[in-house]
Amino acid sequence: MSYIYRGPYNLRIWEERDPTSQKLIAIKQYIDNYQQTRTIWMDGRPHPSLNAAHTWMGFSTGKWEGGILTVYTTHIKQGWIRRDGLPESDQATLIEHFIRHDNHLTHVSIVTDPVYLTEPLIKTQDFLLNTQEGQNWLYPCEYVEEVSGRPKGAVPNYLPGQNPFLHEYADRYHLPLEAVLGGAETMYPEYQLTLKKETIGAVSK
Repeated sequence: MSYIYRGPYNLRIWEERDPTSQKLIAIKQYIDNYQQTRTIWMDGRPHPSLNAAHTWMGFSTGKWEGGILTVYTTHIKQGWIRRDGLPESDQATLIEHFIRHDNHLTHVSIVTDPVYLTEPLIKTQDFLLNTQEGQNWLYPCEYVEEVSGRPKGAVPNYLPGQNPFLHEYADRYHLPLEAVLGGAETMYPEYQLTLKKETIGAVSK
């Protein structure tokens, strides 16, 4: 769900308060990317049961930690951490920190997914306050047939062991396949020692 904030569009934030007591009930966000409205509950309500419905925005609760808004989200539909890459399961949870410095808003997202991630994935992005009025919040969007002739309802897939592109990236850049598909540990310099040991072991055999 945090992926939606990385679109090149606008973000609008406002408060929803009880009309009588003026107590803060929720913080609302309108995300121009795909025209999504998000609710962050601020009134202390609990998260629903594990069997509750999952949605694209999930169920979010927030609290102020000093000047930082911290948000915890569950019940997110299965989706994608990156549109052209890693998927995200419906077991994923999201912690966010919204930090404002004058007219700059920093958004920190921490995704934990026991299915597809071997460690939390942390990303940040910044927003700049737009004080101009009369901006266009909507954009024309038309559905098109991206792949001509594909049967309705067909889902492109490769069965286990039949993906012809599995080795493509590794072969192109002359990398071990395990290093390409090995998870978070392969991002760190220490992994070079692991590769070296495996290479020596393979040669000695």
